[in-house]
Amino acid sequence: MTDDLVIEIECRQRRMHGETLCGDTFRSQKIAGRGGVISVLSDGLGKGVKASILSTMTAAMALRLTAGNCELTRTAETMMDALPTCKLRTIGYATFTIVDTRDEAGIRIIEMDNPPFILIRNGEAVEMEHTSVASRRRQDRVMRISTLQPRPGDRLVTVTDGITQAGLGTEPLKLGWQRDGCLRFAADQVRRDPDISSGSLAQQIMNEALRQEPDRRARDDMSAAVFSFRIPRRLLVLSGPPFARDRDGEIAHLLDSFDGHTAICGGTTAEIVARELGRDITTNLDTCTMEVPPTSRMKGVDLVTEGILTLTRVAQLLEQKFLPGRGDAASRLFDLLKESDHIDFVVGTRINEAHQDPSHPPELEIRRSIVKRIAKVLEERHLKDVRIRYI
Repeated sequence: MTDDLVIEIECRQRRMHGETLCGDTFRSQKIAGRGGVISVLSDGLGKGVKASILSTMTAAMALRLTAGNCELTRTAETMMDALPTCKLRTIGYATFTIVDTRDEAGIRIIEMDNPPFILIRNGEAVEMEHTSVASRRRQDRVMRISTLQPRPGDRLVTVTDGITQAGLGTEPLKLGWQRDGCLRFAADQVRRDPDISSGSLAQQIMNEALRQEPDRRARDDMSAAVFSFRIPRRLLVLSGPPFARDRDGEIAHLLDSFDGHTAICGGTTAEIVARELGRDITTNLDTCTMEVPPTSRMKGVDLVTEGILTLTRVAQLLEQKFLPGRGDAASRLFDLLKESDHIDFVVGTRINEAHQDPSHPPELEIRRSIVKRIAKVLEERHLKDVRIRYI
C-alpha cells in the first residue's frame, strides 16, 4: 500500500439470537518492522461456543501464519488440520477472509468461502479480478486471491454469510439479502456521505441486514468489517510545560505551525501558549462534569482541556471499548484521537508538585505515564501511528 494513504478499520458484529457468544471472529494486527496491518474475519461452523472456538482458532492461526509469510495452501491446510472435527458433519471448518496491507504492490485479499469482498470506489461498486487456488489435499477448499492498489476514498467491505443471508426464506427475500443487496446499500451510503467513517458504514450495514430479518432478530451470527483508505489526518497534542522555561516559545510555535488538528491538555500549558502567541483563553463551563473539568477556547486550537484528570479519563475510555456519550473534555479528546491517523504527543517534563501528592487517588498518574498508556492502546487496539516527544 502506498505510504501516502492510511487505513481505518472497524468491525461491527451481532451474535445469533438466543446465543451467548458470537461465532464470528475479527482480528487485526500491526506488523512490527514491516509496517502495515493484517486483518482476519472468520466464521465458525455451527453456532454459539463451538462456532466461536473454531473462528477464534482460525483467526489466530491466519494472523500468525500470514505474518510469517507462510505459503497460501500450506496456511489453509495447517488451519484445516488443526480445527477440531464436527462429529455430525465429520469436518472441522471455519471460513475466513484475510486482508494483508503490507505489500507495496497492493493489498492482498485471500478468501475461503466467505462472501466475496466489496470494493466501493467513487461511490460505485467495482468488481476485481481474482485467481483461484485449491488445496492439494482438499480439492473442495478453494481460495480466492485478489490484489488491489487502493485510492483515496476507497472502501473495502467484507462480511460473513449472516449478512448476505439475512431475511432468507421470507416472502420479500426468499434467497436472502444476498451480496448484491449489501453491495447496493453500501455504495448508496458512500454516495450520500463520501466522508462516512468505517465504523458508521459497518454499523449501517449491520442495521440494514437486521431490518431484513423477522422481528429484527439475527438468525445467524453477523459481521461487517469496513476498511477505508484516505490521506492521513494528523493531530498534535501538547501537554505539560517544557522543562526549561526558555523553551516556552518553542512549543507555542510548534503548535501554531502544525499542519493538522491541535489540542492542549493542561491549564499551565494553555497559559504558556496563549501568552507566547498573544491569544485569549475563555472557559466553557457548560462542558464541566463530575468526572472532568470544562474545556476552554483559544483561537487556532481545536481543543483546550485540563491535563491529568482529562487524560486519565481518556485512557479509560480507550481501554474500555465503549463510546462516550457526552460532549465533555474527555469525550471530545477521545473523538479527536479516534478520528486521527498520525498522532504526535509533545510532553513537557517540568514537575508539577500537585501531581506528586500521595493523597491523590492511585489512578491519577503523572503525565508521562498516562501519555504512554494512551499511546499504547492507540497503537495496539486502534492501530494508530503515535509518536511521543519529551521537551
